[in-house]
Amino acid sequence: MEGNFDLAVIGGGPGGYVAAIRASQLGLKVVVVEEREMGGTCLNRGCIPTKVLLRSAEVFQEFGRCSEYGISASAVEFDYSRINQRKASIVKRLRTGVESLVRGNGGTIIPGKARLIDRHTVEVAGTRNTIIKAEKLIIATGSRPSKPSIPGMDGSRVLDSDQVLELKECPSGVVIIGGGVIGIEFATLFNLLGKKVAIIEMMESLIPGFDGEISGLLKASLESKGVRICTGSMVTGIESGASAVCSFVIEGQRQSAEGEIAIVATGRKPNTESLGLDALGVTLDRGYIKVNERMQTSIEGIYAIGDVTGVFPLAHVASAQGIVAAENAAGMDHAMDYSVIPSCIYSNPEIATVGLTEEKARKTNKDVGIGRFPVSTNGKSMILGEKEGLAKIITDSKTGEILGAHIMGPRATELIGELCVAMRLEATTKELSETIHPHPTVSEIIMEASMASEGRCVHVH
Repeated sequence: MEGNFDLAVIGGGPGGYVAAIRASQLGLKVVVVEEREMGGTCLNRGCIPTKVLLRSAEVFQEFGRCSEYGISASAVEFDYSRINQRKASIVKRLRTGVESLVRGNGGTIIPGKARLIDRHTVEVAGTRNTIIKAEKLIIATGSRPSKPSIPGMDGSRVLDSDQVLELKECPSGVVIIGGGVIGIEFATLFNLLGKKVAIIEMMESLIPGFDGEISGLLKASLESKGVRICTGSMVTGIESGASAVCSFVIEGQRQSAEGEIAIVATGRKPNTESLGLDALGVTLDRGYIKVNERMQTSIEGIYAIGDVTGVFPLAHVASAQGIVAAENAAGMDHAMDYSVIPSCIYSNPEIATVGLTEEKARKTNKDVGIGRFPVSTNGKSMILGEKEGLAKIITDSKTGEILGAHIMGPRATELIGELCVAMRLEATTKELSETIHPHPTVSEIIMEASMASEGRCVHVH
């Protein structure tokens, strides 16, 4: 079977399917080749399923606290199989929607594993072997979990992030290797469900790269809920028997942590090995495809987007890159702008950040201003029964320019959008603080933090 197209997109994840839709809108004849499921890791094994599980865990926790709200409930339990059924239902519905969007815009979907024969030819191994001819190509094959070389890493009780999402029953306890975003979200999930959790992180703090103050608040929050946290710890081995026993060294002392399973959340690696990129001369860097700001690779007419580029491996960035690549493939001139990229952690409470951390700002700017406002003082947060966290805005104290913003608190992942828009439009803290926010809302913490950066916050002393 053969097909001729203007554009072939290899990979149907949040970068690939968005690129396909945008290219179709611009009049290109588009085909998407997907080895597994449309929607990629994000929809099927990442962003969406983890948040479904976390939502169920949050509801379970809320029932456990219902007496605080004057409500009585007894024998509150969860059924992990039914939680999984809800997860599967939502994922299937969204995946069907993605497929419909691609086809509805005139795109073709071909299942199978792709290999580039030359810059215009893709061989697809699947149910029916297919040769695709395309004027231009977009590579969007994503990434997969990686496991470090540690003795016992292949044990029966050691799972990566994909495998955790396939569990049919909730484990009685987990040891999580890695205190980054993925590790923290799994820790939150099982902690909310009342399970024993330990986190082992090699770096000196959780969520490396995030603002230090926020990282410290997160650590304190998790520990107050019974999570054991061991930072600055080097894992030396894992034993899989009746349970998973993880051995590690911290401050020169040997320790161990035990759980029903061990979860490896130490990073991901790009899916580029079997694409035939070397034969084409596509430039790689440690397995990642090198691209310019227009998402072009070293070969004319071949673009790459998403996790395979190693540039901000986030679903929303992949989608933005997909639009840029598609428009350039269609003859437009569009460059990526990475100046305002939000990052979110769906912990409890949530964490969201954009721009510079306080530490990075102080290294590059002598006139750093900080505006903070505690969640515990916000009326809507009190109504919600939330008291942990703060809004923190980093500024240039001379100009009022917003250099970065960090939120830990209820609905932080929704609130960060306001600060992204403010930074994108180069708004100052004066403009942000003088924008009237609705009351009572959690969004007021942003206004209050802006006022605090100018020394005129009225709701703290």
